[in-house]
Amino acid sequence: MVIFNSSDSSPCTHNKSWLQKHVRKILSSKNVQVVVAAAAAAAAAAVVVVVVVVVVVVEVVVVVVVVAVVLVVLVILVVVVVVVVVVVVVVVVVIVELVVI
Repeated sequence: MVIFNSSDSSPCTHNKSWLQKHVRKILSSKNVQVVVAAAAAAAAAAVVVVVVVVVVVVEVVVVVVVVAVVLVVLVILVVVVVVVVVVVVVVVVVIVELVVI
């Protein structure tokens, strides 16, 4: 609602000061402060949740990578052991055949 002031040529001046007064009154009320504090706490909690989720995901990825590396190393070790056993068996068979012949 626009209120005309007879001494002022602008119809919005009184309305603007009225609006500013009521906005200050609303912002200074306890309910608004509680809502703002709750919103700030919710935002902080959301940030904490995001950080925790990111840290957990990074830890899971690191664990998966470490397990994969360990499995690859174990497979390589098994292959090396099998190759060594095959070579030893072949050498022993060759030596036994040479001795028998």
